[in-house]
Amino acid sequence: MRSALGGPRLLLRRLREISAESVSAQTRLDKIVIQIAANMVAEVCSVYVLRADQRLELYATEGLNREAVHLTTMHTGEGLVGLIAKSAEPLALSEAQDHPAFSYKPETGEEAYHSFLGVPILRGGNTLGVLVVQNKVRRVYSEEEIEALQTTAMLLAELIASGELQAIQDPRDLALYRPASLKGAPIVEGIGLGHVLLHEPRVVVKQLIAEDISGELARLEQAIDAMRITIDELVAHGDRMGAGEHRDVLETVRMVANDRGWVRRLQEAVMSGLTAEAAVERVQNDARARMQRQTDPYLRDRLHDLDDIANRLLHQLTGQSYVADRSSMPDNAIIVARTMGPAALLDYDPKRLRGLVLEEGGPTSHVAIVARALGIPAVGPVSGIIDIVDTGDPIIIDGSTGEAHVRPQPDVQSAYAEKARLRARRQEQYARLREVPAITKDGVEIKLHMNAGLAIDMPHLAETGAGSIGLFRTELQFMLAPRFPRMEEQRRFYKDVLDAAPDQPVTFRTLDIGSDKILPYMIKIEEENPALGWRAIRIGLDRPALLRMQIRAMLKAGAGRDLRIMFPMIANVAEFEEAKKIALGELDHIKKWKYPPPSALHLGAMIEVPSILWEIDLIAQRADFLSVGSNDLVQYMYAADRDNTRVSKRYDNLSPPVLRALERVVHAGLRANTPVTLCGEMGGRPLEALALIALGYRSLSMSPASIGPVKSMILNLNLDEAQIYLATLLASDDGAPSVRERLRDFALTREIPV
Repeated sequence: MRSALGGPRLLLRRLREISAESVSAQTRLDKIVIQIAANMVAEVCSVYVLRADQRLELYATEGLNREAVHLTTMHTGEGLVGLIAKSAEPLALSEAQDHPAFSYKPETGEEAYHSFLGVPILRGGNTLGVLVVQNKVRRVYSEEEIEALQTTAMLLAELIASGELQAIQDPRDLALYRPASLKGAPIVEGIGLGHVLLHEPRVVVKQLIAEDISGELARLEQAIDAMRITIDELVAHGDRMGAGEHRDVLETVRMVANDRGWVRRLQEAVMSGLTAEAAVERVQNDARARMQRQTDPYLRDRLHDLDDIANRLLHQLTGQSYVADRSSMPDNAIIVARTMGPAALLDYDPKRLRGLVLEEGGPTSHVAIVARALGIPAVGPVSGIIDIVDTGDPIIIDGSTGEAHVRPQPDVQSAYAEKARLRARRQEQYARLREVPAITKDGVEIKLHMNAGLAIDMPHLAETGAGSIGLFRTELQFMLAPRFPRMEEQRRFYKDVLDAAPDQPVTFRTLDIGSDKILPYMIKIEEENPALGWRAIRIGLDRPALLRMQIRAMLKAGAGRDLRIMFPMIANVAEFEEAKKIALGELDHIKKWKYPPPSALHLGAMIEVPSILWEIDLIAQRADFLSVGSNDLVQYMYAADRDNTRVSKRYDNLSPPVLRALERVVHAGLRANTPVTLCGEMGGRPLEALALIALGYRSLSMSPASIGPVKSMILNLNLDEAQIYLATLLASDDGAPSVRERLRDFALTREIPV
């Protein structure tokens, strides 16, 4: 064979020339194998492509029987070629027929060849096929020769990924384009049909072959140095934030960036004839292929670190943006992201968005709140989706089941298109109910309100016919801002919200930050158990200037009209009294300085900490209204983190303990003549809403999309019958963990849509 330096570079140049020729895909492949065989002084060169059915098909050969092309196939794991595809590692043998995995294919005529060298054709760590050279003489292939063939396989990977092979086979028959169905969790209900838009697009390496090796080495060294400086700055910033998981991640990334073995592999790849960018992709491909096949979960988790560092280096080399080009997004874009902040989603054109898929992040993530406000279906976490999609891939997401169908089969597309049409018809039916009061069949009216937190939420108030804004999450404004909003900025924002609902009440919740809601410009306090730590009203009472500023801004914004403010995470009556004292002090302040005050000020408490259940009558007597935050209340009752998938589904909202606690709250409100509203996600699900109404709730606040389905349920409900049935279930001492199935059967037998 030729030298490892001159041979590959010469071969890659010739292959690039072949790639530029105006010939058919099969002719191009045939020319490529001839050129590889000649350059590597081999009697045989063959290309096998992995099909969607996980069989390897002979696509081109020089030296074997040409009639075997597209006829010879083998399973992944079958024979030497199948072994390479399964292991994603090269295999070099001086006597192939002595290997226990050797499988003889008589139609190929390969029995005359002894030496065998095969390498996987990899892209993104996924195997697309296998490239093989064979010799009649028994010979030992050197490390340089293996490296040369691996480098050549990169070009074949791009040829397969380019879609050119579609002219030979239906693209759905290739593994690269095979359909995939992945399961996550529902975030926002709805059906999304469209095409993938990667939030952090991969860098597409277009120039594989280096013209100037020494120049490429210099570029690589400069990019590594610049990247290390950036990472050091991030670590230094992390030091100011204190110890914690974020610091551990950054330290791991820095360790990889300074790993000599990793840098040496990059340099060797450049020396083989690749550009600096192609070298990074080549080394990462090999690392991904190895680690994806590891059974050790720790090693598999390190894939994120390797992907991160390779992505950083590629962006450093190319200067490409870390985020998608929003100006060229398709009309039916479904964003796929590993993680995403709420502000990032708002940067996309909402008219072109059809959905969101998160690899990490679920129904309670902050971006989920924005997705609900935009009215787009969303699913997540969907593990592994980033590895198998590219921008432009067809995709369907089902926000009711949490499923994502990548490159779906025609029958799947047809089924979901019909499902989307049915959903559209249901939405039309719900829209016709907009002006219809939510009154049960036996004449009890239920007030339906809307949760909001962004300016883009406000038009939904008129669209849905909601009675009011039952919960306005003020922290979202702070989370989206580049710095802490000044009081005048807050005042304008709250006034705009009130002006958008001139004839309807708006209930503002004071800042509910802490735990997972971290403001980007505030120092994160590391806590062992942040959900039970320094958050919500605890921050407001410990930093009263912050709470006073927000309340003063609300009071000024509410001049001349009723103003409703509630305090989150009240754990005892004393906390409510302290917060109330601050609010009344601010009211005295604006009156003293001749600012027009609200016509009335109503102060409420959120019931979401179980301890307050034992002071529920006291708080009901002191507060102007109560709002039940069912998300946190259930989490704290069961000591089950709702963001932890291992335990979040272990306990049910419709369990007797939860229902009895909720009943305790609404009855306390009745005794004190204090209005009670439930504003957690529970109220927006028809079956759960049925249970709440049967417990005595007459006011529910929910996402805009939930109002139609809940109202439809109410209009078909005989409340007296439901109350009797639920009371019977709760009086039972059978120890059942939930009443969900029995309540669902009750609804279905009475044709109540849940």
